[in-house]
Amino acid sequence: MRESTPVEFLVVGECVVDVVRTPGEPDRPYPGGSPANVALGLARLGRSTALLTQLGADEGGALVRRHLEAAGVLLHTDGAAEPTPRAVVTLDGHGRADYEFAIGWTLRPTPVPAARRVHVGSVGAVLEPGAATVRALLREQRAAGARVSFDPNVRPALFGERAAGLAAVEECVALSHLVKASDEDLEWLYPGVPAAETAARWLALGPRTVVVTRGAAGAFALTDGGGCAVDAVPAEVVDTVGAGDSFMSALLTALPEQPLPDALRTAATAAALTVGRAGANPPSAAELAAALR
Repeated sequence: MRESTPVEFLVVGECVVDVVRTPGEPDRPYPGGSPANVALGLARLGRSTALLTQLGADEGGALVRRHLEAAGVLLHTDGAAEPTPRAVVTLDGHGRADYEFAIGWTLRPTPVPAARRVHVGSVGAVLEPGAATVRALLREQRAAGARVSFDPNVRPALFGERAAGLAAVEECVALSHLVKASDEDLEWLYPGVPAAETAARWLALGPRTVVVTRGAAGAFALTDGGGCAVDAVPAEVVDTVGAGDSFMSALLTALPEQPLPDALRTAATAAALTVGRAGANPPSAAELAAALR
């Protein structure tokens, strides 16, 4: 089902209020959720972006709505009365994040704007019953000519049995043109299998490009024509919340215009800017351009 006003990007997935908890400090609520963070990053980079999600009529929902709409994200919801999902994000002394979730995902078929590119990811692609709606929408959008991207952004506590989570992830991989995952995602999905081997396996399922991020070790990409890798961009880490989502947003905006190695460097720079400040706070187009210079 489509609405009339087209956008460049349609992002589908959950919004979450991240309650960031650091020992000795008061809790800090931030708008988050991987797909919402990607939508925010795309909008800040100047791309017309819609987000299909679920938001509660509560304080958390209002916080997320204000945050996304201030950046220009067009919000579309299915009108469900579910509470806005929450995640308690506990940071260690190095800014690394551990998550505990309270999330329901019951997305129903909902009219969406026409889009040239569609991105899905994380809990919204796996957690039932809403994930079935998401995957059906992916098939519909791809059949209509949209280019599809996917980031599993694995949350083990919400992915259920590994076999079921893996089946849902591989279905989305097969429907996508571009897939991005972290080495930690791949280790949970395929324990003990080298990341490069899994990337090659995914490439054989149908995507044109598979990108794997490796934290401080940088990132690499595989295509049918070969591969490339980039180092991480040095940064003073405040926390790592939203870094992978900023990488994804910047990669999506860069790839049509830049060769793959340059697009990876652009994405790595966006991630470095994000880890240098608190919460999922991706850079604007001006900030990213200045950092690249």
